[in-house]
Amino acid sequence: MTTMTRSLSPHAVMRRKHRTLTRAALVAVFWVVAALLVAIAHQEMHSVSPVVAVAIEVIGIVAAAGAYVRITAPDSSLDHALFVGTVWVLLGIATEIAMTASSGRQWFALLGSPSNGGLRCVLLIAWVIAPALFVRSRN
Repeated sequence: MTTMTRSLSPHAVMRRKHRTLTRAALVAVFWVVAALLVAIAHQEMHSVSPVVAVAIEVIGIVAAAGAYVRITAPDSSLDHALFVGTVWVLLGIATEIAMTASSGRQWFALLGSPSNGGLRCVLLIAWVIAPALFVRSRN
């Protein structure tokens, strides 16, 4: 068996690290945008109709995911998009834990309340698969 090794110049390694850090920062920036849209929709609409609120929240998540993929990663793979969705869910979980700990009361604006499991599942699935909806290359 032959193995191929490829040596990378220090400049190429630095470019790759810079690109990775930039993409990671943009994942966080677009998550913040989506989280703000979801939190605002939750605050304004949840008392009127939880179903309508979740529908608007999903639209916000999908819009932010579409912007992320189109602007920062148009050539991304399905694996990359699902990884981004998973990171977004983990950021949502961490934010809800932090908000609950700091406020002293339960806060479920990003992922939905556990008391309404169906709507919570819709939100969790939306966070994960929204970036994958816009991937052109399925490899």
